[in-house]
Amino acid sequence: MRIITLAETPARPVDAFSSKGFQVAGVGKFEPAHVAVLTLGPDGLIGRHPAVGEQLLVVLTGSARVSGADGATAIVSPGRAVLWHADEEHETEAGSEGLTALVVEGPFEPAPGLR
Repeated sequence: MRIITLAETPARPVDAFSSKGFQVAGVGKFEPAHVAVLTLGPDGLIGRHPAVGEQLLVVLTGSARVSGADGATAIVSPGRAVLWHADEEHETEAGSEGLTALVVEGPFEPAPGLR
């Protein structure tokens, strides 16, 4: 067993797509999936961009307003997740308390109860 302290995982700031207050820290990968911790500061933004593959964002703390290809927005908070499909344009904007989320990118097949 190995315990990973996410706060100690090296993070890099991201400003692509007019993003602000956004950091990402790679945790590892399960071939062919990648796992990362995403942090957005208060009112931080990940600007609209296409998903590089199937992308699951699992909210750990805070909240965010998210949108997908149709531009409709929804609020997500702990206990909720968002799935974007490959090449789907999307955007994430943190609430006033910021956002910490686990992101998994790679092939995705929903569990039977979610199909």
